[in-house]
Amino acid sequence: MSRLFFLLYALIGPSLAGVGVVIVLTMGLDTLRPILTSAAVGFALGVPAAWIVMRQLAGGPGS
Repeated sequence: MSRLFFLLYALIGPSLAGVGVVIVLTMGLDTLRPILTSAAVGFALGVPAAWIVMRQLAGGPGS
């Protein structure tokens, strides 16, 4: 994995986690478990998103 991937993940992962937390809070789920779950899902979804963006920026296969 390249440094570009880690740089992108450092931006995309927390952004998706924040979006997930905002969605959960607007749904009225304001306890610890849904907030942490949505943040973890956001961080996990940041990995494939950063990988796809990295491939698009680097001009790799499938771009």
